[in-house]
Amino acid sequence: MQALIEHGILLCAMTAWLIAQVFKTIIDWRINRKLNLRRLYSNGGMPSAHTAVVVALTVMIAFREGLASTAFAISFALTGIVINDAVGVRYHTGKQSKVINKILHRMLVEGEPLTDETLQELVGHTPTEAFFGALIGLVVPLFFR
Repeated sequence: MQALIEHGILLCAMTAWLIAQVFKTIIDWRINRKLNLRRLYSNGGMPSAHTAVVVALTVMIAFREGLASTAFAISFALTGIVINDAVGVRYHTGKQSKVINKILHRMLVEGEPLTDETLQELVGHTPTEAFFGALIGLVVPLFFR
């Protein structure tokens, strides 16, 4: 456990995640004028913590092991997959959740409830949210070099 805590690359990635989640909570608070501490560990929203983590991880591997390392190649490929998933699949899942929630609302208003459960709508990211997550992931490793 001690080695895991002292591992600089992992510590950097987790720091990038924490910074992104704190920013996400602050931005949500400013927009909605209500502090929602669940945003500290939730998915979706500005900035993308997933993107921040994988970019920070990839940059730290580049710093420590070099661009020619196998670890960098694997991390770079996985970063592309995670960002594509966050912006593509998960973003569209969130859009579908909004439509389903509207349908459920209409059913409840008309007196034909199917369920009272709503789906989480913030599961993916816009390209802008992913960009700012990547920016955090690029900056944080500079403090861990």
